[in-house]
Amino acid sequence: MTNPSTLSPFGEQARAKINLTLHVLGKRPDGYHELDSLVVFADFYDRLSFTPGLEDRLSIEGPFGGAIDGENLILKAKRVVSGWLGREISGEFRLEKNIPVAAGVGGGSSDAAAAIRVLLKACGHQGGVEGFIEKAAAIGADVPVCLYNRAAWMRGLGERVTPAPDIAPLPAILVNPRIKVSTAEVFRRLNAGPLLPGEAPSPALADADFTSPEKAAAALQHGRNDLEPPAVAIEPAVERTLAAIRGQEGCLLARLSGSGPTCFGLFPTQENAKSAAEALGREHPGWWVAPVTLS
Repeated sequence: MTNPSTLSPFGEQARAKINLTLHVLGKRPDGYHELDSLVVFADFYDRLSFTPGLEDRLSIEGPFGGAIDGENLILKAKRVVSGWLGREISGEFRLEKNIPVAAGVGGGSSDAAAAIRVLLKACGHQGGVEGFIEKAAAIGADVPVCLYNRAAWMRGLGERVTPAPDIAPLPAILVNPRIKVSTAEVFRRLNAGPLLPGEAPSPALADADFTSPEKAAAALQHGRNDLEPPAVAIEPAVERTLAAIRGQEGCLLARLSGSGPTCFGLFPTQENAKSAAEALGREHPGWWVAPVTLS
């Protein structure tokens, strides 16, 4: 029998998720909201490793490791994967938490998706993740698209994930003013009307050109984040963050991601994005700012 202590860890990246658009189509009879969102991922991520063993452990480190509270989605994902595969799974997870917590960039959901991928590898599953994407909604609404892990449309409650059109790498910055915005309160403030029969996403972005940052930003003007106005109403610091991003040289577009408070800005080049991040870091030393590429 293999000694668990001699096994090498399996590793995965958990990339930050960005909602380029987020349309709330209406509230369903069950009280949940029907969504239509264009999602991309940043080259900024948490790191997750799993080493099979006899006991379950989860150790967390990194700049935002101490900010996690409530049920950790990694352990929830482990229980769900055990059910999918019909086998007990145990071992040690190690998480390096680099993504801000409760920030609108899917950090916990991306961690859960990374846990699914790493556990499937550890268990020798050969079929890829495609068969589990819709099922992953049982863990959280953003987990399916994070499991897909590339540019996609996220629809329904998050369980319907389809490939997005070709999107050029987008130089960007992520900015979090280190405040808390309650997702539940944002949806309450939105006060969406009922989902109407046959309600469908706007076709404006269906055939849009995303082949350069400039074209992508122009196309995204036809979209929006419906959660941005209520988030701003709850926490004016969100609007100040957006204004600060828009004030940076070369900014093509600034928008809230998810329910916030993290905002993003698109720029023509990586140099523009890096300069903007450095300037915002100097102007607002208490904020979290990161230059990234979205894809």
